[in-house]
Amino acid sequence: MPKPQITMIKKMRVFLFLLCVYTSCSADQYRQRAEKLMKETPLIDGHNDLAWQLLLRYNNQLSKVDLNKLNGTHTNIPKLRAGLIGGQFWSAYTPCDIQYKDSVRQTLEQIDVIHRMCQKYPETFQCVGSSREITESFRKGKVASLIGVEGGHSIDSNMATLRLFYQLGVRYITLTHSCNTPWADNWLVDEGLDPVESNGLSEYGKKIILEMNRLGMIIDLAHVSIKTMNDALQLSKAPVIFSHSSAYALCNHKRNVPDEILKKVSEKRGIVMVNFYNQYVTCSSTANLLNVADHFDYIKKIAGYQTVGFGGDYDGVSSLPTGLDDVSFYPDLVAELLKRNWTDVEVKAALGENFLRVFQQVEQVKSNSSADDEPIPYEQIKNQCRSGYGYQKQSNNGTPLVLLPTVVSLMYLAHYLLV
Repeated sequence: MPKPQITMIKKMRVFLFLLCVYTSCSADQYRQRAEKLMKETPLIDGHNDLAWQLLLRYNNQLSKVDLNKLNGTHTNIPKLRAGLIGGQFWSAYTPCDIQYKDSVRQTLEQIDVIHRMCQKYPETFQCVGSSREITESFRKGKVASLIGVEGGHSIDSNMATLRLFYQLGVRYITLTHSCNTPWADNWLVDEGLDPVESNGLSEYGKKIILEMNRLGMIIDLAHVSIKTMNDALQLSKAPVIFSHSSAYALCNHKRNVPDEILKKVSEKRGIVMVNFYNQYVTCSSTANLLNVADHFDYIKKIAGYQTVGFGGDYDGVSSLPTGLDDVSFYPDLVAELLKRNWTDVEVKAALGENFLRVFQQVEQVKSNSSADDEPIPYEQIKNQCRSGYGYQKQSNNGTPLVLLPTVVSLMYLAHYLLV
């Protein structure tokens, strides 16, 4: 082989070696920077369905599972630690097929198992209910654990249940899941797969929004119809969130958020917490970490970096992007954002500062005004599984009108006997 050719080959090898070294060093640099930022600012994830997995696998018997060794799920304690999770909304989820049945009981059981997680693993989890407590928990090196109820059917169209959920630590409610409630339409309405029933929010649904504002409970618009989104955005006195949704422009799935809503969320100072489910990322069965980062980029472009957050939906979906296989992979996604020239300020905002701002504003709107105690009209919720106690119409003096014929008869009888 001619000497010049040998020299060229050697130079090429040196170049390739240096390129590999540079690429590796560059990747390590972004990863190290990501970890540094995540140790300074809590990554607060908007949605994780571990509690649902505990129900399916162990019927919520924590005595039969060790979360340090749990296999077959996207989430366990070592994975959370590796993923540098600072705050997590655990979903208290019940499926739509138990609406009008025992949804309240099942939701209470899911709330209970989340509280028991905090009690069984106090070195890892701290159940919290305020923005201040999230920050305090993070400083202690714990995962600040919050509760979100996924689906308005869980309150059974009842304000008292809503208020009691708040007292039990619930800090957001997703207005619908994949079914209409008697007071709000879900995303399947936009697909033409469910009928329009409330045309967004009914009058009672609007009362629920205001009562959530009064309580200091976050309004979550993941899973709702476009009309429901618009109604809630117009009515709410506080910012709203999408706890686990992505950008519709990149994947035209009705669970995602269209541009016009992204802009309104930004104007309301709310956030969209990006979902990792493949079908919402690429509208196909496959996706990768880069595709997810594209959604972060897009929301940032349309609505600003103050409008984006993380909402992985781990343990609630059947397929996840390559490179985001479980909760331990969060630093890789953060590193990718840094690689895409996101500044430290922008990354910290997305990690948790955006959510903390929203939560603080929700807390500021909270008031001590009287609770709304007007029940939903009985005809809107009447079914064979529900009693009608309390719905009898009242006369001016408080006597149930259904008893008036008997009262009148007795009066006539008394009059006859006395004459």
